[in-house]
Amino acid sequence: MQTSTPASLQAHALVKRYGDITAVDDLSFQVRSGVVTGFLGPNGAGKSTTLRMFLGLDKPTSGAASVDGHRLAELPHPMRVIGAMLDARAVHPRRTAADHLAAVARAGGVPRSRVAETLDLVGLAEDGGRPAGDFSLGMKQRLGIATALIGDPGIVIFDEPLNGLDPEGIRWARSLMRDLAAEGRTVLFSSHLMGEMELTADHLIVIHHGKLLADQPLKAFITAHTSEHVRVRTPDREGLLDALSHAGFATTSDAESADVLTVPDATTDRVGHIAAASAIELSELTLVRDSLEDAFLTMTATDHKAA
Repeated sequence: MQTSTPASLQAHALVKRYGDITAVDDLSFQVRSGVVTGFLGPNGAGKSTTLRMFLGLDKPTSGAASVDGHRLAELPHPMRVIGAMLDARAVHPRRTAADHLAAVARAGGVPRSRVAETLDLVGLAEDGGRPAGDFSLGMKQRLGIATALIGDPGIVIFDEPLNGLDPEGIRWARSLMRDLAAEGRTVLFSSHLMGEMELTADHLIVIHHGKLLADQPLKAFITAHTSEHVRVRTPDREGLLDALSHAGFATTSDAESADVLTVPDATTDRVGHIAAASAIELSELTLVRDSLEDAFLTMTATDHKAA
């Protein structure tokens, strides 16, 4: 694909109210090109509303959602700048995939040749003549992604792009987003699948109750909001407890397995050395790290209590 000029998305003190309800509350962040940015938040956090404001589908109560400082409506060829998939089901069921993409291309001033290119890109080259109503949920997701990419945009927004995809499809979508970012594009996607977010995103923007909680690299986010510990299994539990205690380490016991100990604030090298020095046999020595899901739940639970 031809790479469009890199561009970024900016939210400037963005506010959206519906009557007495504030869906987005003074939100400011920037989504940079060349990285995959994950957009996280519990249901009702304001993610979809924020995305709709970037696309000009909802008008901010105050503040601005812009593309390199411009509102989308001010751009001469918006489809060539930004492509989005917010609802993969938004296709007429009797229209073929190829006809759907051709209509979208025509509306956006995009060459019809992009239809075949995009169908091939998303793995639907042999299904372009089929009505969209006959597609599985996963195929509709692929068609939605194709619709977002038809204009060869520099910015892509995907809202829950992995829904309905089988494991092979999820791996494909993950690779696609990484490839798009590697080409210098701006990639913003939301997903409730934390494991996939952890495997795909380079950077995270986390919101809750419409407010910004975090805007940082994924690894830094996990490090800042989680902990790690050493899990050790031994037939000589009392001996290891004594050796670790003499070395200044506190331990906790596993409730389900008497021969397993948890050692906070330790490394596997240190615990292994202590065990070896006391001639204690170990049958397991593992560093256990909290996941992105653990970090996310810890942060949003803390924010909920604070609220």
